[in-house]
Amino acid sequence: MSYSVIHPSTRVADLLGLLLVLKNEFGGKTDLFELEERLEVDLDDFMPIVYMANELGFVTIGVGDIIITDKGLEFLESNFKKRKEIIKESLQRIEPFKTAKELKEFTIESLNRALLKKGIADFNSTDGKHELELILNEWGVYSGFLTTNNKYKVSE
Repeated sequence: MSYSVIHPSTRVADLLGLLLVLKNEFGGKTDLFELEERLEVDLDDFMPIVYMANELGFVTIGVGDIIITDKGLEFLESNFKKRKEIIKESLQRIEPFKTAKELKEFTIESLNRALLKKGIADFNSTDGKHELELILNEWGVYSGFLTTNNKYKVSE
């Protein structure tokens, strides 16, 4: 079974930058390698945010091309509060947030155990647990999907 898992290097600011450049400098569609060259980033650093934007539904990736979607345009044209709501809604089908929603309340350790039971071992190391915490805070707490006070809790 295939799972979409957020890469720990992806950041909300990188997502916004990707979408802004794609829309404003390329009219919403371009070759992936032209975009990478314009952003002046290494391919290994670039692709995780491209995949994340795709998983969130903000872009589509074709044969070498990247195209901003209506949802991506809505995200760009929205105010700060609405952007957070769009991310919050979009995270529900991506790991580790899909499992977090099933648990409702959890610690890093209990979420990692639940992910392992699903065969997702991306965070099963000391560094991995730190990366999981970064992802939960960067995407989950930022968007309002999660709240935290010693334990993480999925917001309603």
